[in-house]
Amino acid sequence: MTQDLLPTYTAASPPRPSAEELRARIPGWGVDLDPADRPSYPKLGDYTGQTGAHWDFPERQPGAEDRERSIEHAFVPPVFGTAQPLRGLSGRLRRLAYDRWSEGRNAHWLTLIAADRVDVFESAFGALLRGRPDNLVAETGVVAEVHHHGLSSRLGERRTKHQWMDPFVVLGPWVLAGAGAVAVVRRLLR
Repeated sequence: MTQDLLPTYTAASPPRPSAEELRARIPGWGVDLDPADRPSYPKLGDYTGQTGAHWDFPERQPGAEDRERSIEHAFVPPVFGTAQPLRGLSGRLRRLAYDRWSEGRNAHWLTLIAADRVDVFESAFGALLRGRPDNLVAETGVVAEVHHHGLSSRLGERRTKHQWMDPFVVLGPWVLAGAGAVAVVRRLLR
């Protein structure tokens, strides 16, 4: 890989237009170039050209070929997260978003949001299969509402206008998933 292909991850700063080019293109650019115009000048040192990096190009982390990469970039950064590897249908949706659409397209982000929703259902279904389903009563704070004056603390506020919807929002997806499971089982039994 040549140096001109890797301007972002080198010890040197990325290439920049000259001050004259920027001043011509952006109105008001460079008003603080004179140190006398900067309120913080005495405190700031002159670090021009000094990045503090002890390397020219950082060592690359292994495993980059399995990571999702935006189509705008030639490669993944030298260091990247590996905490949540892609898995299941949600992983395939994420891979699709990165392989097909630019980060500037709505389809990219909407597909990633859909993958997050699918991941929630995959996790809930996996917990159910392992025999440790989610505890909806404890996790939604219903017990705290009863024991810690939840309703009385909201009386007179605008929040009570939507409280009637909370059971539908919390239980609705579970009821729909149960109805879908029953429909699938009935169809398989036929």
